[in-house]
Amino acid sequence: MTSLKARNSRRKKTKSGEVKTPPLSPKEKLAIKREAKKARQKLIVSWSASIALGLLTAIVLLLLFELKFAVAGGLGVAAMILSYTYPRASLWVFLIYMPFSGTVTYWFAEGNIIFQIAKDIFYFPALLALMVDCRRRNKPIFVAKQLIPTLSFLFFICLIVFLLVNVRMELFAPTCEYTREVGIGGVCRNGQPILQGLLGLKVFLGYIPLAFCAYYLIEDKKTLLNLGRVLVVLAIICCTLAFIQYMFLRTGRCQATSEITEGAGLFRASLENKCFVGGSLLYTPEQGQIRLPGTFVSPWHWGWFLIANSAICFTVAFFETSLFWRLVGFSGMGLILINSVVSGQRAALIAAPAFILVMLVLTGQIVKLKRFIPIAVGMAIVGFVFVTLNPEIVQERIDSVIGRWQASPPQDFIIGQWRWATRSRSSYGGPLFGSGLGAATNSARAFGSTAFLETYHPKVVYEVGYLGLMAFMVFITHLLIYTFKQYQSLTDPVLKSFGSAFWVFLLVIGYMPYWYPLDADPVAIYYWLFAGVLMKLTIIDKEEKSKEIQEITSKNRRYRLNKNKKFVPLKKRLKT
Repeated sequence: MTSLKARNSRRKKTKSGEVKTPPLSPKEKLAIKREAKKARQKLIVSWSASIALGLLTAIVLLLLFELKFAVAGGLGVAAMILSYTYPRASLWVFLIYMPFSGTVTYWFAEGNIIFQIAKDIFYFPALLALMVDCRRRNKPIFVAKQLIPTLSFLFFICLIVFLLVNVRMELFAPTCEYTREVGIGGVCRNGQPILQGLLGLKVFLGYIPLAFCAYYLIEDKKTLLNLGRVLVVLAIICCTLAFIQYMFLRTGRCQATSEITEGAGLFRASLENKCFVGGSLLYTPEQGQIRLPGTFVSPWHWGWFLIANSAICFTVAFFETSLFWRLVGFSGMGLILINSVVSGQRAALIAAPAFILVMLVLTGQIVKLKRFIPIAVGMAIVGFVFVTLNPEIVQERIDSVIGRWQASPPQDFIIGQWRWATRSRSSYGGPLFGSGLGAATNSARAFGSTAFLETYHPKVVYEVGYLGLMAFMVFITHLLIYTFKQYQSLTDPVLKSFGSAFWVFLLVIGYMPYWYPLDADPVAIYYWLFAGVLMKLTIIDKEEKSKEIQEITSKNRRYRLNKNKKFVPLKKRLKT
């Protein structure tokens, strides 16, 4: 790679503007051949080792379990080896696979818990490989040292909760006769609190290191733009599949919920009703009940995917350097708003347009009329056409939102969640340390009964107590202050625009009082990913400025910095 960089640094422009690359020296040719040979050998060795160990694992598991477990185990081992060998490629695969993990879990693996965490096969080996590489190259692992005190305090509180509540309950508490609910406020246990605590810790803090991964994944401005483009394309693909799912249900190609069950089942999402993609589904239009999961495991996961991607598509639509990709971002926003209506997600129907409006205001785009008015007119036309073609669906969704709001106002719902979480605690942790990690984490149900809380901050209080919530909010606030200072110091307009959009995403999601977005796969992953990108933007900004200076100094002309910190030819100043 060094020889290629040296070659690119000697590229020159002719008078006609064409880039002319000087011929390679014999030494550079040999260096390129050595690099290519080394990369080829690494590819052969890594693939051979992964295939061999994967086959061996599959054969062993085939003797003990079913064929699907053997295949899953073999593929998992092979994927882990390749993820460790190529960590950056693995992180891209992780981001691409994540929106389709629900479809894979329920259509190919029949909901097996192993497949529900399969996406982490790409994440954790890549994380380990990057940390090892940083140690070898003497690069920082703590990429934002200012955040170490608050992060350490949060981890310390979680460790105390795990030892004081989860481990203590596992070792000393008697078994509950029925469920964990019997033991709330008492001393009995249900299931395996230690395993439940480990999984709860992974859900609570496990994706924070993704900020470190993002810091080393996003190397330059081009990679940042590619990240936005990849995420927008994924959003468009997922929204298209979800709309096809809706059309299959509407045309009768998939059975409605009322054709499969009756009674209370008409109002409950179920895996028996899954259609085309995704997991549990509810479709009883005659009762006004539509809850579609899209490509995810459940409808509420899909709703938060739509909300998160409304911000991502907005970022690309407004801040991309390419007109083509700005139009793609605009198309993604339109598909997200349409799916917010047809998929029956009340939270998405309210929050997705609200998120776009908040980003318009906080990023300052609402006052930039030249860019705002064409997109606003385009969105208005798309919305008018959709409403005209589907007036009954739109009216039904609006009535559903109004009815739900009247039946259970959000403020009353949130207050009720807080009251329940603060009153229903295990005596092991008390108000300071809660009921134990994983005690209200849905994915930890495999290791014991869990409480069901539908708002994030009461869930944190229930699991790790008031000290845990305080530590988490202090860390989140510190992160917001730090990243705000980071993106405010940027000089490149594109980087600063992306930084402002990502920061608004962190601000809204971090303090969101309704539901639990930081427990949902898409939002939790994007949250820490964008945090890592914000930490890296200042480095990228300096590199872009140094590139600009090098390009200017390579020309035999004199330049000066104007008041906007841009280089302009000196002769223009002399003319004026």
